[in-house]
Amino acid sequence: VQLVESGGGLVQAGGSLRLSCAGSGISFSINTINWYRQAPAPGKQRELVATITSGGIKHYQDSVKGRFTISRDNAKNTVYLQMNSLKPEDTAVYYCQSPRRFDPDYWGQGTQVTVSS
Repeated sequence: VQLVESGGGLVQAGGSLRLSCAGSGISFSINTINWYRQAPAPGKQRELVATITSGGIKHYQDSVKGRFTISRDNAKNTVYLQMNSLKPEDTAVYYCQSPRRFDPDYWGQGTQVTVSS
């Protein structure tokens, strides 16, 4: 199983980015996929940003509601995170993840998002 994120980069505050998470060895259509992020501050914990379930139900962290949209393309086995109205506090490494019930969760390698003020 492999999860590969892409789409990160440097953007000015107020700008947009779209992150992609491409999966192999796993079918995204029947698995929950999460986007997490970890900010560079010392001791900062990895935090859950958005979720899309196998049934297409979406959840968002309060700080990104109305700005971020998670979506899934089953044909491409890819999950996206559209991020609009970006703020400097959105700066982080973003990871996609698929939780496992009895085994270690699947994680991607992460993609850096930097928002300049």
